[in-house]
Amino acid sequence: MSLSLSRGRQLDVGHHGIAQDDLPPMEGGRVDPRQWFLHKDSKPSDPGRRVELEIGSGKGTFLVQQAQMNPGVDYLGLEWAKAFWRYAADRCRRHGLENVRLIRADAAMFVTHYVPDGVFRQVHIYFPDPWPKKRHHKRRLVQASFLRELHRVLGPTLDDDRESGQVRIATDHADYFDWMQDHAAQVTDLFDRLPFVSPESAGEGEMVGTNFERKYRQEGRPFQGMILRKIPV
Repeated sequence: MSLSLSRGRQLDVGHHGIAQDDLPPMEGGRVDPRQWFLHKDSKPSDPGRRVELEIGSGKGTFLVQQAQMNPGVDYLGLEWAKAFWRYAADRCRRHGLENVRLIRADAAMFVTHYVPDGVFRQVHIYFPDPWPKKRHHKRRLVQASFLRELHRVLGPTLDDDRESGQVRIATDHADYFDWMQDHAAQVTDLFDRLPFVSPESAGEGEMVGTNFERKYRQEGRPFQGMILRKIPV
């Protein structure tokens, strides 16, 4: 897979890529992801800079597009597939995007055991693996227990920032979307559900603008999405 993605070119993740082996032991406590971003106008772990999380970054298309449009926002991408992680990190390095980091880690493990409270302004989950077979449904990422963890790691909703405190979800899989709606209904004490609004980096006629969406659009698949906005507790 890495050969087909890189087309024979040597991939270099540089400091944009963080491997799971680079993380400290889980028993060592949580790790503030803001420490991975260094900027001339800020300090490590600067709470003044916004940080957003994308789960399942694939080839990094969303991250590249969003980070270029929003240089004042830091983006952390999570990708488990090693070939995609390497490709996306190399891609962000080549674009010189110092406001992007890619970590290769299991999403549920990383969010649950490593991320401190209130770190992220938004969480993006676009076209996650639907695990279509019933016996595999327990592996689906979007379920009530994980949504509770996302509520914890999201920062507060702010009146002057309508995008704060949000989980943004999109899928092409009708059965999985029904599942998502069922699980979102189990956490109505934590989230208000809003209609999906495309990010500013999406192209004309696109929902999100990821590689997966562009591939699936050519196949004529319909897309569905929702936004879950954090209710302060």
